[in-house]
Amino acid sequence: MIDKSFKEWASMSDKALAKYIGAFVRHHRMEQNKTQDELSAAAGISRSTLSLLERGETVTVATLIQVLRVLDQLPVLRAFEVKKTISPLALARLQKEKRQRARSKLKKDRNIKEMDW
Repeated sequence: MIDKSFKEWASMSDKALAKYIGAFVRHHRMEQNKTQDELSAAAGISRSTLSLLERGETVTVATLIQVLRVLDQLPVLRAFEVKKTISPLALARLQKEKRQRARSKLKKDRNIKEMDW
């Protein structure tokens, strides 16, 4: 497969991106030595739907997920992972609230002893 940088993806048309995804599916199907009939049966879709996907035609996201699952390619969906981030201002507030120094336990114990007598 040809590696495309993110910059190139942004300049590609929707049709070109669909063809790129179709080429990805076809590559991995062929690499696993599966026919369209075998893959489509395992994914629970028709062979013509798989053919449409491989040619870059419109298919549903559910169809793509089913095919990726059968091809053991679900890890490509990591690109859609949402990661929580914290703003620099919120981080600064959290840092300000943290204790900057620790108190000695000895001093605390001495005050208690002085009060007892």
